[in-house]
Amino acid sequence: MKKFPDFVPPTKVSYLDRGPTLHLRRCMLQGVDDPTQEWTFDKEEIRIGSMEDNDIVLHDDTVSRYHCKIVQDDTGYVLVDNRSTNGTFINKVRVREAFLKPGAVLSAGQSQLRFNAKEEEVQIVPSRSDRCAGLIGGNARMREIYSIIEKIAPTATTVVIDGETGTGKEVVAQAIHSLSPRSRNDLVVFDCGAVPPNLIESELFGHEKGSFTGAVMTRQGLFEQADGGTLFLDELGELPIDLQPKLLRALEQREVRRVGSAKAAKVDVRIIAATNRNLEEEVKAGRFRQDLFYRLSVVRLHLPSLRERADDIPLLVQHFLDTGSYNKLPSGQPKVRSVARDAVTALQTYPWPGNVRELVNVVERAVSFCDGGTLELSDLPDYVRSARPPTAGASGRLPAQRRATSTGVNPQVPVMDPGAPAPGPTEELLNQTFKDAKERWVASFERDYIAELLRRNTGNISHAAREADIDRKYFRKLMKKYDIEAAGADDDELD
Repeated sequence: MKKFPDFVPPTKVSYLDRGPTLHLRRCMLQGVDDPTQEWTFDKEEIRIGSMEDNDIVLHDDTVSRYHCKIVQDDTGYVLVDNRSTNGTFINKVRVREAFLKPGAVLSAGQSQLRFNAKEEEVQIVPSRSDRCAGLIGGNARMREIYSIIEKIAPTATTVVIDGETGTGKEVVAQAIHSLSPRSRNDLVVFDCGAVPPNLIESELFGHEKGSFTGAVMTRQGLFEQADGGTLFLDELGELPIDLQPKLLRALEQREVRRVGSAKAAKVDVRIIAATNRNLEEEVKAGRFRQDLFYRLSVVRLHLPSLRERADDIPLLVQHFLDTGSYNKLPSGQPKVRSVARDAVTALQTYPWPGNVRELVNVVERAVSFCDGGTLELSDLPDYVRSARPPTAGASGRLPAQRRATSTGVNPQVPVMDPGAPAPGPTEELLNQTFKDAKERWVASFERDYIAELLRRNTGNISHAAREADIDRKYFRKLMKKYDIEAAGADDDELD
């Protein structure tokens, strides 16, 4: 008799020298009385019953219409009885819900099926398409990601997406959700860096009335809101260390307990997380729990920066022109239809520290300056037109630009590309003392720099401070100094 392992290896992606390889977990079922009946699945849920719309249809009078289902999670397969008339059994033991081990025999009515599972290694071949759900780009790296998404979307596998800010991590999460069986339910988004630490537990798990000051009514948490769907945890690296064990428990037990409650509630949620931090380094530094890191990192996707796929810029720009509401005339027709060649060259030369998010903002600004049907080089911001190609370092890779650049908010003091020559002082500044001119110059720079970073990060203070590589408290202090407000920021957060 063939011996099967007691565990079912999870679906995962390995990045080897020969390219990305997907280790795909598959579920196999075979009729005990009729071994010629075989089914193989790599989907998240397998429905078994007598009705024709089940995945496995059993023509047996003792089988209910929707008798039971097999659900895939990160650790294996779970057999769930759907309140059938005659019950569901594993190895002759009646169960309501239980894990399946390879080689087990499950019984539905008088029908018996043998369960097995295997791990199949699939070499990732780049997709032939330049689009996947809401993702745009024909670069080979992006097309590899499309292939992985198409393979893992039907499963229940937990996914961690990493990459620089603005690369489109939330769009990837939306693509995975839309291609999964959970698309009929909600994709719930939670930004771990946008909520005060003392409120994160209540946001994720909910709270009971009176459980803390201000809890005037019972409230569902995001885990419960996402039940049957997907929960996207953005900026996972911002999650406080003391809350990480509670998240780990929710992932392992598939249940949550509201703040102030003694009862736990079962939830069926797929987790997709995103971060622009290096989680391995965070683990080494003691800021992220190792057990949570391994629990989440079943499938990890790394999104390339925009400068690493500059060949996608013409396609992206055309997509923004075709779909952006800012490029619509009253008749509904697009205002700008094409982009001049020298403008495309400038866009591909600029290093894009804000990645695709910054590109969207630049295109919107350029459209507002454009007078004709073609976007010209003169319509682009000065810092994009004057950008010089960055030189490759010793590693052969182009360095990332870390500082923000000016949007022309204050033309007197532009924030320059670090590699560009510094502008000379204006005549107005030269007529002041050195001390006064310097103070005015620095103040103007700080004000424009902070405002621009907030704009590029859609008002998210945590993201803007991280891009500036300064402490978040100091960033808030500068905001208060120059009376700058961020959309979505709490007043208490700025104090």
